[in-house]
Amino acid sequence: MAYNVLVTHRIPAEGLEMLNKDFNITLPEEKHFSTGELEKMIPEYDALIPVFGFKIDKSLINKGKKLKIIANFGVGYNNIDVEAATEKKIIVTNTPKTVIEPTAELAFALLLSLTRRTAELDHKLKNREQVEWEVMANLGHTLENKTLGIIGMGNIGRSFALKAKAFGMNIIYNTPSPLNYSDEKTYQATYVPLEELLKKSDIISLHTPLTEKTHHLLDDRSFQKMKKGAFIINTARGAVIDEQALIKHLQSDHIGGAGLDVFEHEPKISEELLEMENVVLAPHIGTANYETRKSMAEEAASNIRDYFDGQQPPNIVNPEVY
Repeated sequence: MAYNVLVTHRIPAEGLEMLNKDFNITLPEEKHFSTGELEKMIPEYDALIPVFGFKIDKSLINKGKKLKIIANFGVGYNNIDVEAATEKKIIVTNTPKTVIEPTAELAFALLLSLTRRTAELDHKLKNREQVEWEVMANLGHTLENKTLGIIGMGNIGRSFALKAKAFGMNIIYNTPSPLNYSDEKTYQATYVPLEELLKKSDIISLHTPLTEKTHHLLDDRSFQKMKKGAFIINTARGAVIDEQALIKHLQSDHIGGAGLDVFEHEPKISEELLEMENVVLAPHIGTANYETRKSMAEEAASNIRDYFDGQQPPNIVNPEVY
C-alpha cells in the first residue's frame, strides 16, 4: 500500500528519497503551497511535512481526515497546534539532530560579528562612509575571559558552549534540567539561577524553545538587571525577548548590542533595529545551508518511514498519542 505525503514547501527532494518506494510525495511546483491549497488537498494525505514557521492550525488539522503524522521540518514546532493533533491521535515529530551544529555556528557568527564590529565596518566601507584608520578607532571587544551566560543548555546550547570554551570564555548557564557533574566538567560550565546569570554575564545567548514560560523571558525587568554594555544573541525564537524592551535598552546604551536571527513578529522587523549600528541582523538563517536542508528533509522522512513501518519515531513531541 502506498501512502500519500504532502510537503508544504519545496524542500530538497533528494532528502526524501527513502520514501520513494512506498510513498507518493507531493511537492509544490513553486516555493510553497498556500493555506487554501493545503485545505483542499490535505483530506487525501496520510502524512504532512510542514516547514517551521508555517502555521498548521486546528482547522487545517481537522480537515486531514486520513492524516496520521505531521513531520515538522525544523526543531521548533510552535507553528503546529500540537494539542489539536493529539486530540485527533496524530503524531507530531520534529528534526532536532540536524539543526544543532548549524544553529550554534550561526550564533557564534553573530557573536563575533557583533563584538568585533565586522558587519558594521563592512557596511561603512562598502557604502564609502568615513572610517578612521587609527590605532584607537573601530575598537570592539575580545571574547577571552568574558562571562558567557547560556539560557537553555540543550543540544544547541552545549554545542555553542564548546565553541565558546575554545575562545577562552567563562561559561555559566541556566536551564530547566541542569547538567550532571560529568557534563559540567566537559563543557566547563556552571549552573546558576537566571537572575544571577543576568547580573554576571557579559554576553547572553538564548537557546531555549518558545513556550508559555519562556515568552518574553527577557523583558524590561530582565534587561535592567544586566551589566551595562552586555551583548544579547538570539537564535532561538523571537518572542523569547520582549523586542520593544530590548530596543529601549539598546537606545539608552545600557545594552551594548544584539545579534538577532529571529524576531518577535518576523518577517517584520522593528524599524529601530534596522537603524542601529550595534545590532547585527539575519533573516532566520540558523539552519540555512545546503547540507543541513537536505539532512532535515532526511530526518523528517525518517520519522515518517519509522511510523508507517510500525516503529515509534525517535523525534516524537506528543508521545502520549501512543
